This record gives sequence, structure tokens and C-alpha cells, in this order.
Amino acid sequence: MVRLRRRSRLERGCHRQHAAATSAMYGGSRPRPRPRPRYRGGGGGGGGGGGGPRGWYSEPELEHPPPLGVFQANGRLWRAQRCLGKGSSAAVYGVRSGTARAAVKQFVHDTKSDYGFLTESGVLEELQGHRNIVTLYGRFSNFSYTNHRCNCILLELLDVSVSELLLHSINRGHSMWMIQHCARDVLNALAFIHHEGYVHADLKPCNILWSAEDECFKLIDFGLSFQEGNQDVKYIQTDGYRAPEAELHNILAQMGLESNTECTTTVDIWSLGIILLEMYSGIKLKETIRSPQWKANSSAVIESIFARKDMVYSAIPVYHLRDVIKSMLHDDPAQRITADCALYNPFFSIPFAPHIDDLVMLPTPVLRLLNVIDHNYLQSEEEYEDAVEDVREECQKFGPVLSLLVPKDNPGKGQVFVEFRSAGDCKIAQQMLTGRMFDGKFVVATFYPLCAYKRGYLYHTVVTDT
Repeated sequence: MVRLRRRSRLERGCHRQHAAATSAMYGGSRPRPRPRPRYRGGGGGGGGGGGGPRGWYSEPELEHPPPLGVFQANGRLWRAQRCLGKGSSAAVYGVRSGTARAAVKQFVHDTKSDYGFLTESGVLEELQGHRNIVTLYGRFSNFSYTNHRCNCILLELLDVSVSELLLHSINRGHSMWMIQHCARDVLNALAFIHHEGYVHADLKPCNILWSAEDECFKLIDFGLSFQEGNQDVKYIQTDGYRAPEAELHNILAQMGLESNTECTTTVDIWSLGIILLEMYSGIKLKETIRSPQWKANSSAVIESIFARKDMVYSAIPVYHLRDVIKSMLHDDPAQRITADCALYNPFFSIPFAPHIDDLVMLPTPVLRLLNVIDHNYLQSEEEYEDAVEDVREECQKFGPVLSLLVPKDNPGKGQVFVEFRSAGDCKIAQQMLTGRMFDGKFVVATFYPLCAYKRGYLYHTVVTDT
């Protein structure tokens, strides 16, 4: 019988990979690969003037204060680990205090950035407690070694953004499971925000991030937000996700003219409609919505986008998705659906199974291993127990294992489900175990929804084609 602990050469190789990954994660001196973004799009105020993040590693438009080093906030000593993103008015850093991790958004010291700091921190204080809105831990001022005062907000550290997910689905689009999950989470957030009287005003893919610990999408970057009926921001939303009335408002503001009407919560609904259409089609729609065809009949353009994509799912769910997107993209704001009403669309009552790519891209605390335990191990109780213990022993090298399940029958027969204490430990295990050889087969390691695992809902098969 072949066991994981007997593969000494493979084990030593894995230890070397694990040491390098751990060194990089904790700020070691080893060269490290390009890190995976966790908090993107938080560069601050990326609205009508194009002041948002220009790229993960690109230079900012304005001179930023020196990077954070060691600082105190919320009664704890924090150490900055790396820059996660930069924009024209702020930079975001991943920080650590003991085992606690967070993100710090550090604002440039100027009038515009001070306004963004006060706006974002104030709005987040008002909106705290919702599952689909980034958690604000606190705000503080930090003084650099050049004695510059830098306003900062301490935030929950999140993971992959919808913007990054879109890069992995160019010309293919996402699964219905992913689209439904994202749409429901964002609509729940918008329903709450709008009920509280606020407009997000900068909804775009890089401002929607996945929380590995809470297994949901969350909204970030409230630097352009305002209370409905009290719009104190001249330029709102980002090009490509800007509602028609916001486009007119921005043009008039550039000309020094006052708009007769203020933008309302419906601008957020428009932005979400474009995001969902991009997720479905895998196409960047910035040029499409500028085209004469869109301006003449946007409904027909949406119809053509849905008509030209091969159908993997039955037509009914696709038609429901098409209808909810069309209801978000009316040129007349008065005709657009509200977030509350959109959640009642039949699309959200249809159960979908995740695509294999979804289980790789969205981290959770649960790891699923394939090609590890085959039929031969399941026939013998002794062989089964030994194999399970070998898997547990190997996985514990990456962090504490809370539970481990290897079903002997369908659904999930022969798959290995490992629940780690944290999603961070699970991500390290997924990276290190993917592609390893076990009993002559390549190990496939994906994440798995914790809520489904806890309920005993094990997907026997997943969608493998789109």
C-alpha cells in the first residue's frame, strides 16, 4: 500500500515549498512569487475622474507617504507586510499583529484624500454589521519618519476580487452558481445600503471581494458614497459602470453647470447589471455600452449577448438571469428594479452546482482532495483507516485540522474533505498539495463550501464545461 508519509522525496519537496511559502507570508527574506491580491480596488476614490487603482504594481498618480512599517492601532501593535494596491489618493497594505491579519488603507495627505478618508470611515461606521459589507475595525492617524500625518482606516482583510475572477473567465463567462452567489450577496448589501439612505456610487468588479472566512462577497471602497438627496460629490462612478444619468451629471459638472436632478440609488443597480452581464458573457462591456447600437436599443444588445453563448444550463435559468439584468439596465432610472425586488426573481430560487473553477478560485476553510483514496482503500477497513490517518498527518503540517471526512458511499465517495481552523491554512495546503503524486496519480486540491460541508451536502459531480 502506498501512503503519503512513505513518499519521503515528495515529502521533502513539499516541506521546501511550504517553508518558502511560509517565509514569504511572514515577511521572510526568501524570494517570493508574485503574491495573490487580497484587497484590491481600495485605492480610494476611483470615480468619474479615473482616480481609482491603476494596477496592482503600477505607480500611483500622486506621491504617497512612505510605506507603513510598525504602528499601533486598536490597542495592538501591527506590522505592514506588503502593499496590496495603490490608487491616486490611497494605498492598501496587508498587516499582521500576532495571528490577527487586517488591511490598512492609508490616505495621501491632501484635501481630496482627507475628504475621502472622512467619507469612507463615516459611511462604514454607519453601515457596520452587515455580512456583505467590509468590516471597519477602526481609524487612526499615523506619522511617518518624515513627520507626515497619514489618515488610515483598519479594515477586514479580504481575498480575491470579482475583477480578478473576470480575468480567469475571459470569453467564457462564469458558472451560474458563481453569478447567482455574487448577485445575491451584492443585492443584499445594496438593499441594506439603500434602506439606510446611502448610495455606494462606485460599484465595479474590483470593489467586490470574496471573504474566505465568511464565504461571501463583500462591498468595499465607500469613498464616493453619499446620502440620497444630499449628493456632495461632483464626479461619481467609474467609466464602464457609470449609469446614463451619472454620465450626464459628470459632464455638466465638468462644464461648471448644475444638474437638475441628483443621482439616486438606481445608479448602483445599473452598475451591478453591467457587472453581471460581464460575468455571464466573459466580455468587457466598456466599449459596447458606448456604441450606437446600445444607445439605440440596449435591450436588443443584451438579447444578442445571451443568444450567442452556448447553453450549458437549461434555458429557463438563463432567461431568468437575462430578465433580471435587463430590469437593472433601463435608461430611465424610474424603471429600474430595486435591490429588494430583484432578490425575488426566480433566478435566485434555482439550485446550481459549482463549476470546478469556482472551487479553485474561492478559498474557504475546507479543502477537497481528489485522486487520493481509490476503491481499493475503501474495501478494507484497515487500509481505509491507515489512508485517512496518513492524509490527516500530512494536512496537519499546514495548520490545525478540525475535522476530516472520507465518504465510503456516494455522494462524495472516495473524496477527502479536510476542515482547517482557518482559510489561510487551507490556502497554503491547497497550494502545496495541488499536483502532487499519490499512488501514481496527480492529486487535485480544491476548496469546498464550509456551509455545504457542515450540512453534509457533498457534490458528487460538478460542472466541468461552460
